[in-house]
Amino acid sequence: MSDSVIYTCDNHIAVITMNKADRMNRLDPEIVDGLNQCWKRFMADDDARVAVLTGSGEKAFSAGADLKNVPHDLYRAIPSIGVPVDKPVIGAVAGWCIGGGMVLTTMCDIIICADNTTFSYPEVKIAFSGGLISNLASRIPHKLAMELLLVGDNMSVQRAYEVGYVNKIVPVAELMPTAMEWAGKIADTAPMPSRMLKRFVLDTMPKGPTEQAAIARVQVEAINDSSDWVEGQAAFAEKRKPNYHGR
Repeated sequence: MSDSVIYTCDNHIAVITMNKADRMNRLDPEIVDGLNQCWKRFMADDDARVAVLTGSGEKAFSAGADLKNVPHDLYRAIPSIGVPVDKPVIGAVAGWCIGGGMVLTTMCDIIICADNTTFSYPEVKIAFSGGLISNLASRIPHKLAMELLLVGDNMSVQRAYEVGYVNKIVPVAELMPTAMEWAGKIADTAPMPSRMLKRFVLDTMPKGPTEQAAIARVQVEAINDSSDWVEGQAAFAEKRKPNYHGR
């Protein structure tokens, strides 16, 4: 795993950090791949009960897709879309949260924001969008979601809090301590019901066509990358009964 995204875990809390502050944590193929690996690691980590997702530096959680190196598989970085994630995820957001960065926050269960946070989805202004952001309309009022998506103007952190997108606003210096405090409260609870409740909520929330397509693609790719697929092809070529193991 590269240092573009950092994974640590202590006291049942995983911290996943996009680590390109000099590039405002713009989403490039390295960060997309790093996030994908971190979500898989989080789910495989028996000690991790909750994750805090954040970006390095105070200037930006993420400034969205790196237009000089656009990742055309952004869905792979998104928890519960690119990787099935039924453990709780807290977003710790400071500074700019733009485009794909905002897509990441839509899939966080709780969002703690620094008071310098600004949300924006300006993709219509540059004739670009992957469509995953359509799930925003099930997280905030429809008209406000459409204003963000179609007009492309910014949304202040205070407005995001007022419409229920953000759980708490704190000074920048208190962002990570507050996020870790909330994560600690979750880590102290029984993990089985919290994971069950998240699965039920994920099943309840509407999913747009891009999100559904991405989830389906991930499941198909899992089969195509499996040892069973290799065994099936070999058995067919060798005209013998395959020996499958379900992996």
